[in-house]
Amino acid sequence: MEKVLVTGATGFIGYEVINQLIKLDLKPRAMVRRPLRGSLFARKNVEIVQADLLEKDSLKRAVEGVDTVIHLGARASFEAYKIVKPTIVDGSVDLLNCAIEAGVKSFVHASSLLVYDEQDEPVDQETPAEPQSGYGKAKKEAEIKLKEIANQNEIKFAAIRLPHVYGARDLMFKEVRKGIAMFPGRGENLYAHLHIEDAARVMIRVAEVGWEGISPVADYLPASWHEFFDVIKQYYPRFRTIKVPETLSILGTYMLAPARWFGRYPSLYTPDAAKTWNDNLPVEKGVLWNEIDLEPKYPTIHEGIPAVMDECVTFQWVHPLDDKKG
Repeated sequence: MEKVLVTGATGFIGYEVINQLIKLDLKPRAMVRRPLRGSLFARKNVEIVQADLLEKDSLKRAVEGVDTVIHLGARASFEAYKIVKPTIVDGSVDLLNCAIEAGVKSFVHASSLLVYDEQDEPVDQETPAEPQSGYGKAKKEAEIKLKEIANQNEIKFAAIRLPHVYGARDLMFKEVRKGIAMFPGRGENLYAHLHIEDAARVMIRVAEVGWEGISPVADYLPASWHEFFDVIKQYYPRFRTIKVPETLSILGTYMLAPARWFGRYPSLYTPDAAKTWNDNLPVEKGVLWNEIDLEPKYPTIHEGIPAVMDECVTFQWVHPLDDKKG
C-alpha cells in the first residue's frame, strides 16, 4: 500500500482515514466532490482530486496512479432506495471499473450493518443479509455487484459492514454538545458500536494486509442506546435525552417527506432511520479483528465515549450533512 485514494474523504469517517494515513507517513489522495470542503485539508500532506461518483470520467482521473482505494463516498443517508442507489450502487460500480482499468490492486468498500434485518443473536460472517431499509438494500446490492466484478478481475476486494460509528464530529454528538437529544423508541435494543478511530484503523488495516471478503465489525460490547446515553451523562451531567415513541417518530418523519423531496441535501430524519434505530443488531465479539491481527483501541463504549467527550471540548468541525456551502 503506497498510494491510497480515499473517497468520501471530507466525510465523518473519511476525514479520520485521511488523518491516520498521514500518520503512517503516506500522502493520501482525497477525492472531494464539493470544492469548498477541500479546505479541511489545508496545511495537511494530502493530494486533492475533485471528482463525483455520478461522473464516471472524473473517476478515471481520480484513480490514476494509485494502488489502493478505500471507498467511503456515497449519499450517506437513510433515504429511499431510488435516491441512494445512484451513488451507493452505480457510482461504486463505476469507481471499481475505473480502478481495475487503472491497475489498482486493492479496493476496500465501506458497507453497513443495515444489510441485516433485526437479529436476536449477534451477527457474524455467516449471518444472511436481508435488508429492510432502502439504504441497506442499496448497500447489499453494491456488495454483490462489486464482488462479482472483482472476482472476474485481478483486484483484491473487501466490504466492511460498519456498525454505528461514533465520534466528536458526528451528528449525534452535535446534539450532545447542545445538552439535549431526541431519539425514537425506548432505546433498549442492543446495537453494535465502533469508535471513529477504530473504524478508520480497520479500513486501513484491511487494505494493508490485503484481506479479502465481506464481514461485519464492531467493538467488543454491544450496548443499548439507553446505555450509550447513560455513559455520556456520566461525563456530561447536564445532558438530557427525550424519548419519542417509535410510531410517533415514524409518523413525524413521513410528514417531513414532502420537504425532503424539494431539498438539495441528504437528511437523516427519515422513516427508515426511525425504524432502524430500534432494530436489535449486535455483532459477535472479535469478528474480523482476529483475521487482520488487530485489536480495537476502544474495546467498548466505556472507553470510547470518554475519549469523544474530551475531544468535544476543543474541536472545530462542520459535518457534511450540515455544510450547505459549495
